[in-house]
Amino acid sequence: MTKIRITKEFSFEAAHALHGYDGPCRSIHGHSYKLSVTVSGVPVEESGSPKKGMVMDFGDLKRMIKKNVIDSVDHALILSKDYPVEDIQRMNEGFENVVWVDYQPTSENLLVDFSQKIMAFLPAGITLFSLRLRETANSYAEWFATDNP
Repeated sequence: MTKIRITKEFSFEAAHALHGYDGPCRSIHGHSYKLSVTVSGVPVEESGSPKKGMVMDFGDLKRMIKKNVIDSVDHALILSKDYPVEDIQRMNEGFENVVWVDYQPTSENLLVDFSQKIMAFLPAGITLFSLRLRETANSYAEWFATDNP
């Protein structure tokens, strides 16, 4: 059986701030993120299957990623729970959609979070191969399954 990789790309808008960081990204700022999700599997060979010849229906992959990843961060302010309590209260009062995470919300850490969420809902026989999160036109982070056994 021949394994094939397929990739679906997604876009979302989000803001973040890096608490304790020593550069300008310590302030709240936003990005137009681009997420590429690559999965791997063997194309369906079952005669009569409506998915014959597909590793996975791109529409199914799109719905899964949108529901389990994109919808939770799109147009959100993503912040670490490490902020002092008074800052957390102020942020919750000042912004409608604040997502509090247990990590510094860098592109690298967002990819780790996304990889765990995605692997939890992929159908049998489909594996997550890689993720790429583009933060700006010329900066991105990548996650590969082979680097994370």
